[in-house]
Formats: sequence, C-alpha cells, structure tokens
Amino acid sequence: MLNFKDIISVTLILFSVIDILGNIPIVIALKEQGKKIEALKATIASGLLMLSFLLFGEKILSLFGVDVGSFAVAGALVMFIIGLEMILNREIFKPQRDDSSPSIFPLAFPLIAGAGTLTTILSLRAEYDTVNIGTGILLNLAIIFLVLKFSDVIQRKLGKQGAKVLEKIFGIILL
Repeated sequence: MLNFKDIISVTLILFSVIDILGNIPIVIALKEQGKKIEALKATIASGLLMLSFLLFGEKILSLFGVDVGSFAVAGALVMFIIGLEMILNREIFKPQRDDSSPSIFPLAFPLIAGAGTLTTILSLRAEYDTVNIGTGILLNLAIIFLVLKFSDVIQRKLGKQGAKVLEKIFGIILL
C-alpha cells in the first residue's frame, strides 16, 4: 500500500546513497574526454538495474553464488579504482575501442546503480513495502535524469577550476 511518509523516507535514503550530485564531477570529466553522456539511456539502464534488484536481487545473487556482502565489497573496489582515477589523473579503466557512450558503464553501473545502491535496495525490503521502494526509485530516477540532462549548465556554473576541485574532492570521498 502506498504510504507517503515511507516513500519520502525511501527516496531520501536512496538519494543519499546514489549521490547523483556527487557524481557531477565524473560526468563533467567524461564529457571533457569527448564522451557523450546520454541522460535518458543512463537513467533507463540504472532504473532497470534498481527495479530488477528490488524484485529479484537476492535470487540473482544466489544464482551466481554471491552473497550480499561479497557483492558490496566488489562494488566498493570498483568505486575505489574510479576514485583513484579522479585524484591521480590516471586512466585505469581503458576506454572502449568502439567509442561507445559511457552512459551504461561507468555511469549507470557502478556510479548510479552500484553495489551500494543495490545493497541498500535489498535492505530496504526488510522495512518498507515493495511499492513504496519502487516509487522512491522512480522519484530518484527523475532527479538523476534532470541532473544528467543539465550537467552542461552545472558545468558552466562551476567553471573549469570549480569542476577540477570538485573532481578531486569527490575522488577522495569515493576512496
């Protein structure tokens, strides 16, 4: 049953874990490398991941023989490497040869719908109804889409130096 208070709680919890505002420096860095960010594609991909995990997460992990803790550790390692890239200005993840969009990797996964987000969704199931979690996910997807769509405006407001400073700060936070 839809519960407004639960929807707000779930939305705020997921917003803090997803941290789309904290990912702005990564989006800007990807754009500065000449990569095209497709806001709708990234939003849909991360939404499918989150909703799939809401409905089938434990079954998906058990199918591969992975427990939630191991999944969280693996995701943390990927985030650590991305943080190192941001701080050290070194490329660890090699660019794809086909010049495909980074909207799926690294944006949709692991930055938006990463291990932290997916693990949080699984843990929210213990306290909230699935419909309220799903609604919270959809509200976050709307925010994600808007931030990605208007990242150019945000980049202009920050300026080059502001973007560099933010990238280093959030790189440290990721680590």
